[in-house]
Amino acid sequence: MPARRQDTVSTFRERLRAVITRSGLNRSAFAAKARIDRSTLSQLLSTDNDRLPRAETLAAIAESERVSVDWLIGLSQEGRVGADILRQSVEVERDPDGSDTADARLEQWHAEAAGYKVRYVPTTLPDLLKTERIIRYEYRRFAAVDPAESKKLAQAKLDLQRRSGSEMEACNSVQAIEGFARGEGIWRDLGTAVRKEQLDHIIKLVDELYPSFRWFLYDSRHRYSVPLTVFGPKRAVIYVGQMYWVFNSVEHIRVLTSHFENLIRAAVVQPHEIVPFLRRVAEKVP
Repeated sequence: MPARRQDTVSTFRERLRAVITRSGLNRSAFAAKARIDRSTLSQLLSTDNDRLPRAETLAAIAESERVSVDWLIGLSQEGRVGADILRQSVEVERDPDGSDTADARLEQWHAEAAGYKVRYVPTTLPDLLKTERIIRYEYRRFAAVDPAESKKLAQAKLDLQRRSGSEMEACNSVQAIEGFARGEGIWRDLGTAVRKEQLDHIIKLVDELYPSFRWFLYDSRHRYSVPLTVFGPKRAVIYVGQMYWVFNSVEHIRVLTSHFENLIRAAVVQPHEIVPFLRRVAEKVP
């Protein structure tokens, strides 16, 4: 049997055992619940078995246990069906300690992705590069976000990035950075001194973190991206405004990784050029 097929069969067997254990049922009861023959289940669990189940058997197990077929055969890293929706709201899915579920989950995902490359298109500036004053300004009227929790998450990202083995690539548009320096858009009420302080802070951190943190700038006249993060092979997350769409299938992760790589290929400012670029921008802050 080809090695790849053998790995797939082995993965399926391990995950089938896991869902049986999680169900709390014995094998006969589990087979009855999934509407498959007891003998079929025994055969699938046998280490001598070298075949995957028929499509209808896979579908029956997936439907019974609320897991995805992709996960059962190793094409997804998580068992939940489809895309998860994580609302960023103080009124929904709060953690037992009272912290915002979205911030807690984001911190958890970054920790889980340690050792993998994280690819990141921020909403404004990369969180790990923001000063506390910028975070408080940005979220001062944003009811769904606690600035203190956002600061904690930004610091956690920065601490993780400083550890050996962490690797992150981020993409912004040139226009977003230049617009920040000029105090345009959401930054129009932000004072000159605060903007200069933030740019100086970014320059120091980017210089410190390179090459484990690599920042690319693309031209938004040629490319566009929604805010997103790809946590290595673990998951990909798209931010749509007070809500995150969380994807865990191999294909979704692959497609969003490819999108990010296209942004990199189109970058007009490369990571080794970021510091000189930011210094030029900082000199022009009005």
